Amino acid sequence: MKRRQLVKTTTLGLATATAAAACTGASSPVADGAASEELPRIDWQMATSWPASLDTLLRGAEVFAQRVSAMSGGRFTITPRTAGEIAPPLEVLNVVSQGAVPCGHTASYYYIGRSPVMGFGCGIPFGLTPQQQNAWLYEGDGLSQLQEFYARTFNLIQFPAGNTGAQMGGWFRREINTVSDLAGLKMRIPGLGGQVMSKLGVTVQTLPGGEIFQALQTGAIDAAEWVGPYDDEKLGLNRVANYYYHPGWWEPGSTLEVQINLNEWNKLPPVYQEMVRAAAYEANTQMLSRYEALNAAALERLVAGGTQLRRFSDEIMTAAQEVTFDLYEEFAASDADFRGIYESWLGFRDRLYAWNQLNQHSFESFAYANLRSGAEVAT
Repeated sequence: MKRRQLVKTTTLGLATATAAAACTGASSPVADGAASEELPRIDWQMATSWPASLDTLLRGAEVFAQRVSAMSGGRFTITPRTAGEIAPPLEVLNVVSQGAVPCGHTASYYYIGRSPVMGFGCGIPFGLTPQQQNAWLYEGDGLSQLQEFYARTFNLIQFPAGNTGAQMGGWFRREINTVSDLAGLKMRIPGLGGQVMSKLGVTVQTLPGGEIFQALQTGAIDAAEWVGPYDDEKLGLNRVANYYYHPGWWEPGSTLEVQINLNEWNKLPPVYQEMVRAAAYEANTQMLSRYEALNAAALERLVAGGTQLRRFSDEIMTAAQEVTFDLYEEFAASDADFRGIYESWLGFRDRLYAWNQLNQHSFESFAYANLRSGAEVAT
């Protein structure tokens, strides 16, 4: 059995056993018996990029930590800290890489300044939906490729530990209909999406979530994207901008991740390493489920409160897609690490697109066009 298959089997087995224990009220197998007495007590602090107000994002880190504690019988504890408590929100990777903090929970695309490869771990423009992203990470060698890069470049190992689902296109203080309307617009948008917007004439800023409201309110920026209805409502973005655009073509399925300093990872007993894998897997699934459940109701509240929904025009979408793949080709021509991952990612994406167009899109296009009485699709 290949190592990747062995890790996957062990991880799923641990996750299943843990879930069963939680449902029955039984203790985790690791927490009982003489074996647990041989395990060391470890207490880690976790830096995160999330303010306390964004409970769904922070919850991803908390679920991960809670599952590790439960599986270890409380012998391995991890304490998530909100953004700024032990590290600035956009410096999580750096402090973990340096060993100042053993682990963190963040979005990898905050760090594309270090390498464009960092976009793949989170989400890149015109990329993969959450379902497709998980398929690429877990079954398409995406995770193993990224882990090799992280270890070599940052002295880290990372695991998917949350997904926001397909995101919205953000809040705008005025309507945007054409590419020329983007010229000079000041927008908070990170990652490779920000680089695409920059090529379309936007003045791009990267701000942590806790600073977006004030920047929009004061006019320091004209537009901002964050995640989707639930989180955006929490930040109050609907109170400082009227127009809510979709789709978020730069983040069709954004993965968040747990990052662990490789030196600290190598010190962990193998059973603790398997707990980390299982806990991250559970956090990855739970966050996506939670967002899907919360966003629909939040959007209804926003629209009822006066938010104006707008779809990006075909002109903007087409221009953005052309710029996106030109940018990818530029990176591939100059960066061997990006080229190696991009080529395999692109082939996987194209195969999934063809399959999902057949099995999923054909169903969705009919179902959404023929809703039962009383239901309505936002436009």
